[in-house]
Amino acid sequence: MTANSGDTAWILSATALVLFMTLPGLALFYAGLVRAKNVLSVMTHCVAIACLASVLWLLGGYSLAFSGTGPLIGDLAKAGLVHVPRDARVGGLPESVFFGFQMTFAIITPALMVGAFVERIKFSAVLAFSGLWLLLIYAPVCHWVWGGGWLGRLHVMDYAGGLVVHATAGVSALVIAWAVGPRDGYPHVSPPHNPGMTMIGAGMLWVGWYGFNAGSALAANGDAGSALIATHLSAATAGLTWALIEYRRFGRASMVGLVTGVVAGLATVTPASGFVGPLGGVLLGAAGSLICYQAVELVKHKVRIDDSLDVFAVHGIGGILGTLLVAVLAARPAGGAGYAPGMDMVRQLGVQAIGVAAVCAWSAGASLILVLVLKRAIGLRAREDAIEEGLDMAAHGERAYNP
Repeated sequence: MTANSGDTAWILSATALVLFMTLPGLALFYAGLVRAKNVLSVMTHCVAIACLASVLWLLGGYSLAFSGTGPLIGDLAKAGLVHVPRDARVGGLPESVFFGFQMTFAIITPALMVGAFVERIKFSAVLAFSGLWLLLIYAPVCHWVWGGGWLGRLHVMDYAGGLVVHATAGVSALVIAWAVGPRDGYPHVSPPHNPGMTMIGAGMLWVGWYGFNAGSALAANGDAGSALIATHLSAATAGLTWALIEYRRFGRASMVGLVTGVVAGLATVTPASGFVGPLGGVLLGAAGSLICYQAVELVKHKVRIDDSLDVFAVHGIGGILGTLLVAVLAARPAGGAGYAPGMDMVRQLGVQAIGVAAVCAWSAGASLILVLVLKRAIGLRAREDAIEEGLDMAAHGERAYNP
């Protein structure tokens, strides 16, 4: 089978867009939200995770996710791509292009968790947790959903990563935030040092998300176009909704709130983007913003876990919500693409609920074991004097801003 040149060109572009989401998009988004003395530490975490995840994806992550016929995990037949010929194909794409596209997903997923533990974690703990998490949690779930595993066989609908990316990262982020402990003075912490930097990062995430969701069509076709439109409209609606909530509550709408809403909408539409119509995107954006806003309040003030930059409340809850709502909004009368043969709305909702329960349980349980082992082996929390000085200097010997 000959590779389709148009599809290949689009997925090469989408791959660049998804990497752009992490570097520099996510790095800037998170860096603007922390104190000035920790800006470079957050950026360093994102760069280091991108490097580590790329190497691990080649050495075994890709093979565990996308080879073999087992229901739970792949095998190592494609480790290092040693036995993958250059003319190998995945659909109409060269397998090397598919590998690269999926690699950028494997980069951003652990990087999302950086927001949960900023300003107080050891750099060694970030690397150890992220690397092990990629192989032990992300790769199996990726296989379950996209690699021929048991959830895919049940016809679970996850177009671009509501389960694989957002639910795994969100739930695991909550676990590691609990294990590391809160920032000093929590819940009274310093405001973001540079909201403008956060806005720039959010804009990059929004643009990159076109590659994330529309690229998941794995072709340059109408499905990609439909996914892009639903993605954009969800983000736009969610931003307006979050701003309206703030205006009604505080009498003003903040820029940080507006872009947080945008990201909530992007996370919520991700699992549904290729299955719903434009109006479905609008509904997902509104619902995602409303529910994620309440989740932020719940985690910070009721559960009292210092998930510093709201990874669980925005990404985890958004991904879970979108995964459930796609069962309704994918119906053809709602403008969606319909269901797999033998499926209807009720059956699909049941499958989606099974997927959410299984992925959240695995992410939480495996992450808990992982953080407890690492806490005993190398420690998670930075020294208090390092936290006081700021992790930029204490961990990396640099400052974001020099006099």
